[in-house]
Amino acid sequence: MLVSRSLSAADYVPTLDAMLARTLERIALKKEQSIRTADELWIVDHNDVYTLGQAGKEEHILRHTDTPIIKTDRGGQVTWHGHGQVVLYWLFDLHSLGWSVRTLVSHAEQAIEDVTNDCLQSHALSNTAGISAHARRDAPGVYLYANTPKTLNDSKSSIKDTDTDDTIMLGKMASLGFKIKQGFSYHGIAINLNCDLSAFNAINPCGYAGMQMLRLSDFVAMQANTEQSNSQQQQSSTHINPQGKNFLSYEQVIQKLLDNIADRHAGRIELRDIEIKENR
Repeated sequence: MLVSRSLSAADYVPTLDAMLARTLERIALKKEQSIRTADELWIVDHNDVYTLGQAGKEEHILRHTDTPIIKTDRGGQVTWHGHGQVVLYWLFDLHSLGWSVRTLVSHAEQAIEDVTNDCLQSHALSNTAGISAHARRDAPGVYLYANTPKTLNDSKSSIKDTDTDDTIMLGKMASLGFKIKQGFSYHGIAINLNCDLSAFNAINPCGYAGMQMLRLSDFVAMQANTEQSNSQQQQSSTHINPQGKNFLSYEQVIQKLLDNIADRHAGRIELRDIEIKENR
């Protein structure tokens, strides 16, 4: 069983404390009373924060701003969370699921790939044809690739990743970092939907100097924010952009993610063979 919990405008430290407390409670119930509790998926809209992973290096913080920097216990280096980015925390009992840590990471990456590619296929903007989402073998997360590199301006990405299928890496759209405690996972994934990407300029995202961060709304017809969605709903039941595409809402993308992850948790979606990009 998988239950979801939504947190809006959430400060990072209280959310982390609550997530850890719930994980420790589940561990104790299983160990002391043999009670298996339902796994949880937390959907979080964080207030602006930079988080530095357990082995994170301060050198990847390029300049200090008014945004707080919090040391945390997840894996990975430094990243940013804030409005317009969806954070999904996976509070899963891996042993009961029969999942390894690699299985967890692969399910997370493939869920993001599935939903991103579905959105790109159904709501792509006219100038973003040929874009697809893939994981990478050498760096956790999900990245966007273009299959027509000759038509792209080099300035779009400071890091290129060309593979044998003649694709070029444009940048990173989703990050992940988990913590495993006695077979229970917490922390999770962060996906840039329609956030302000300028916050990433103050850091080396995930420890990669020059990594271009991307957001879904620059590649698909997507509403700017919840307030815009509500305003448009009052005007019309169907939202069409100038290119004739229906607008995707923030909430619709999240629901696609929740459905995909729930299907994976229930065993209805199996892992694909790992065919992810290598850094060449």
